[in-house]
Amino acid sequence: MTEPLLKITGLTKAYGALLACDGVDLDIRRGEVHAVIGPNGAGKTTLIGQVAGELRPDSGQVGFAGRDITRLPVPARSILGLARSFQITSVFPRFSALDNVALAVQAHAGSGFGFWADARRETALREPALACLERVGLAGRARVPARTLAHGEQRQLELAMALATGPRLVLLDEPTAGMGREDSARMVDLLAGLKGEIAMLLVEHDMDAVFALADRISVMVGGRVIATGAPDEVRANAQVRRAYLGEDEAAPC
Repeated sequence: MTEPLLKITGLTKAYGALLACDGVDLDIRRGEVHAVIGPNGAGKTTLIGQVAGELRPDSGQVGFAGRDITRLPVPARSILGLARSFQITSVFPRFSALDNVALAVQAHAGSGFGFWADARRETALREPALACLERVGLAGRARVPARTLAHGEQRQLELAMALATGPRLVLLDEPTAGMGREDSARMVDLLAGLKGEIAMLLVEHDMDAVFALADRISVMVGGRVIATGAPDEVRANAQVRRAYLGEDEAAPC
């Protein structure tokens, strides 16, 4: 069997007496969309933070593309092909959409802000940035300041910034948060278009989005993964119904 792209083993993170992640085991295959669902406080965002390198686990291991990255800093993980989006949109509001994505291209190439004044005019940065905006449907908004974009457009911009780093795995924390039905459907369509090309670890409360996108689903409750499987398997799991979906064993999904 092919080695998974991401392999999480025994990952544990505590805040005082609270075990936010309690010996989590999880793997993501190449090109797979793997959703992590669970109630608030289940440990989902803590899990993503440890995979991204923003949080250091108390114990356990994070492996990526056959390499132990448990102690690697965020920039080193980005170079290897890990990208992340946040539950709260994180863009530079005064820069144009194009400048935001060009900055992501530049940062991934290893340059810092000191060269930004010249970089904004570099074709080598702007052409791939425009291609990423085209990919998420924002090419027509390239020169609009990010602060004037609608909320859904800002989430599309954040996705373009993630794509600009050439990722093999994107960590998506609530990509449809705060969106209306139309914007949420557009984001689901965008992510569906990336399936098979880029692996995704998706944390999402919108079950319609989860079941539309996920190849497999892991359910977290109280810091532990209580079930992993294909969407239909998770729907039918009695433990998941009781612990998360709030249904008894006889209730239909």
